[in-house]
Amino acid sequence: MRTTVEFDEDVTKAIEQLRRKEGLGLSEAVNHLVRRGLLAPSERRVFLQRTHPLGLRIDVSNVADALDVLEGPEHR
Repeated sequence: MRTTVEFDEDVTKAIEQLRRKEGLGLSEAVNHLVRRGLLAPSERRVFLQRTHPLGLRIDVSNVADALDVLEGPEHR
């Protein structure tokens, strides 16, 4: 497939560096770097919910009552 793509300066440097090091053509170098990126393990961060005690016990079975406790009845 042929297409026109504009690379950022840092990407262009990486492509040129790989071409010189491995003796690759432009398409070969770009394909190599794209494959390397696709195969790289994704870094997943563990989500940790932080909580703080508010000193309140709120029954959330009735949303309107819970909002009254949290925001006050004037916010209705």
